Amino acid sequence: MQVKKVVTYVAVAFVIFYLFTRPEQAAAAVNGVFDGIFNGANSLATFFSRVLA
Repeated sequence: MQVKKVVTYVAVAFVIFYLFTRPEQAAAAVNGVFDGIFNGANSLATFFSRVLA
């Protein structure tokens, strides 16, 4: 249980450090994640609309 807490804190600290030292790259990474989620949802919607049509 302790190891999981430590890993979580280290990950959060790394994200905060990355955000403050390289904000443009962090924003690009977040945009990339949201683009991937949006494209996946759009593909699923297309799939189900064609299956149900």
